Amino acid sequence: MIQPSEFARRRRQLMRMAGRDAIVIVPAAPERLRNNDAHYPYRQDSDFHYLTGFPEPDAVLALIPGRSQGETILFCRERDRERERWDGARAGQEGAVADYGADDAFPIDDIDDILPGMIEGRSRVYYHFGRDTEFDLKLIGWVNRVRAMVRQGAKPPHEFVALSHLLHDLRLYKSRAELRVMRRAAKIAAEAHVRAMRATRPGLDEHAVEAELLHAFRRHGAVPSYEPIVGGGANACILHYRANNAELRDGDLLLVDAGAEYLCYASDITRTWPVNGRFSPEQRALYDIVLAAQKAAIDEVRAGRPFDAYHEAAVRVITAGLIRLGLLKGTLEQNLREHLYRRYYMHKTGHWLGLDVHDVGDYRIDGEFRVLEPGMVVTVEPGIYIAPDLKGVPARWRGIGIRIEDDVVVTDGDPDVLTGDVPSDPDAIERLMARG
Repeated sequence: MIQPSEFARRRRQLMRMAGRDAIVIVPAAPERLRNNDAHYPYRQDSDFHYLTGFPEPDAVLALIPGRSQGETILFCRERDRERERWDGARAGQEGAVADYGADDAFPIDDIDDILPGMIEGRSRVYYHFGRDTEFDLKLIGWVNRVRAMVRQGAKPPHEFVALSHLLHDLRLYKSRAELRVMRRAAKIAAEAHVRAMRATRPGLDEHAVEAELLHAFRRHGAVPSYEPIVGGGANACILHYRANNAELRDGDLLLVDAGAEYLCYASDITRTWPVNGRFSPEQRALYDIVLAAQKAAIDEVRAGRPFDAYHEAAVRVITAGLIRLGLLKGTLEQNLREHLYRRYYMHKTGHWLGLDVHDVGDYRIDGEFRVLEPGMVVTVEPGIYIAPDLKGVPARWRGIGIRIEDDVVVTDGDPDVLTGDVPSDPDAIERLMARG
């Protein structure tokens, strides 16, 4: 758990960065209809969660640096015995203050009357324009109400500033408490992958393996951090495969990309294993290349290294391996220079990880890849994909897709792999599957 004191520290830090003449406005995520009157499972907006830990919809956070009556204001739903009988308990205004650290809280239905007065006298409004058109229009309406009172002495803000410039750089550096939660999310996901490996056998459908993943997630109070990819055979060559409904065939590989979200923090793991429990020679040859590339890449996830260093390390190992197998021709440097490896490896080697699977934070600063620093968390996920219809490739290689992905923390020393509880060594995978 992340304590209320940490959420309060985050808010104070953001307000210091925004300045005493600013106001920060962050709405909660709305509920989304799935069909008719049934909703998708509710998931809080990541920025709103980062600053409050408040789990309900129909809420708005206003941070007002230096305000004598209180700097953290939360607008939220009132307690309602009848609605709570149907939908569950609400924090209400008292809970917003007592449990979530708001200095003051007001009913969300009163926001039109109260928030314009809080905006008045502030020079800048920090906000995420473009995410929610309906809320954008509300905010513009509140500001225009202040502007309409200029002749009566009102001072409207003169500048809107993208909140992401400040907030997303804060989110990039994980605290010890955040890393504890992420370690738990990784452990749950690792257990799910081990369970899926043990359950895999020829004749199952992909969704039967997906069910093993979901069982492990929910058993530990987690949910999928994204829609799982469970791709057998040539389906593993489809990078964002989602159907998960094909039969698993003897002799094929199975690529599973699935992460658990725990207390809103994501994990992200990919493993590839043989459906029948034994790698063929061709599968093993390609797998060994991807695993070597991942190890080389993880070794580059160190403080002081540029973000792209670990991608470049993976690319070099993959390219050399494909040349060795005869799948690429020419010298290593020529293949790297001309990006010929992209025929088989067409994506980057990783991304930021945190409250979002593809977490926030700039990858470049002033045109240059940013330098890795302690507290950042990245995925490391090299792969090789040889489509079944790829021309000029011997038939024995076609239809093989392999990716290996782990979550890695940048530290003051060696990389810290959060997801090591699920094996990636091919011999260990075969032993695990043999035990069933």
